[in-house]
Amino acid sequence: LVCSQLPCRCVLLLMEPMTVTTSVVGPEEFDRNAPRICGVCGDKATGFHFNAMTCEGCKGFFRRSMKRKASFTCPFNGSCTITKDNRRHCQACRLKRCIDIGMMKEFILTDEEVQRKKDMIMKRKEEEAAREAMRPRLNDEQARIISSLVEAHHKTYDASYSDFSRFRPPVREGPVTRSASRAASLHSLSDASSDSFNHSPESVETKMNFSSLLMMYQDGASSPDSSEEDTKLSMLPHLADLVSYSIQKVIGFAKMIPGFRELTAEDQIALLKSSAIEIIMLRSNQSFSLEDMSWSCGGPDFKYCINDVTKAGHTLELLEPLVKFQVGLKKLNLHEEEHVLLMAICLLSPDRPGVQDHRRIEQLQDHMSETLQAYIRVNHPGGRLLYAKMIQKLADLRSLNEEHSKQYRSLSFQPEHSMQLTPLVLEVFGSEVS
Repeated sequence: LVCSQLPCRCVLLLMEPMTVTTSVVGPEEFDRNAPRICGVCGDKATGFHFNAMTCEGCKGFFRRSMKRKASFTCPFNGSCTITKDNRRHCQACRLKRCIDIGMMKEFILTDEEVQRKKDMIMKRKEEEAAREAMRPRLNDEQARIISSLVEAHHKTYDASYSDFSRFRPPVREGPVTRSASRAASLHSLSDASSDSFNHSPESVETKMNFSSLLMMYQDGASSPDSSEEDTKLSMLPHLADLVSYSIQKVIGFAKMIPGFRELTAEDQIALLKSSAIEIIMLRSNQSFSLEDMSWSCGGPDFKYCINDVTKAGHTLELLEPLVKFQVGLKKLNLHEEEHVLLMAICLLSPDRPGVQDHRRIEQLQDHMSETLQAYIRVNHPGGRLLYAKMIQKLADLRSLNEEHSKQYRSLSFQPEHSMQLTPLVLEVFGSEVS
């Protein structure tokens, strides 16, 4: 016989407040890896309800009993074993078990409290929706600009550096110059700068002039023939080929910048000639290592240190601030999107020599700057000063460009050195020897 079959034995009475005793662990002590078992009937528990781990059925039973202030009497001796299958047979022992495991009526919300809780949840959702609506985001045009620039960079930067084997080979033997011996001191610098390396399965084009390259960015071509190398500047032929190759890639990147091809050919050439070395320096940061202050472009033959660059005719007046620039840029930990936007902003500078349509170029640059600021707001919410630091790097590049031009002119005045340069390098940086 069960309790439900003996209604005369089951008397509903008004209850007095209950005393709670329990040895069951509280929520803070619960082992999340342990099986969740209802402490009342042994069914699968759904969580802590009214201070005890229970199933949904026992949770509802306890709430209804407390709200009705019900009390039940057991038809037997008050010690029924409650299981998942018989939990409805003796309400008295089921309620007693609820209390024994620590379920408390004080944890039951009134109807008013339930409504307040619902209202609070709704308010929280509305506030979250408002915050989401206020959260900065890129508009469609900005997203397209970034996508175009990233794609342009991927197409014009070969991270395998496979084309470097086509250059005239690096020659590191020969007497160490005074600048080269001083270069070792740069090894300990903690801020940096660099030269550049680029990409794609194309060899160095040396026969086309700069204007032709701009109008017809083509694959193919062959490396220039090596001539007799000056022992003092043994790395000049190799690094001249590297720079010539890099210029091609800068041209390819520029042609894919949104709006660049709409400029006149004269303005395109003016922008590229004056910014090429700066873009090369920016691009080379991808291969720059803070560990040994060198540029690693594949195998050991194509790992370049300051000493190598001094053997191409450059002095520490350029190389010291160059390494500092590279270190500083590397430490900004820029996203690829920020890196390509910085290159585009650098190239689209309306104050370059020879530029005619200043207003249009300034509009393009402003567009890139706004996109960069929007990207930083979305992806670097804590990077309040990042944009300013990036723009400062552009100012540093102007100084490096000026020093590079000075040293290049000095080098190109000497026919034995000028003849090692490629036609493209001479076209972009200028030829001082007729």
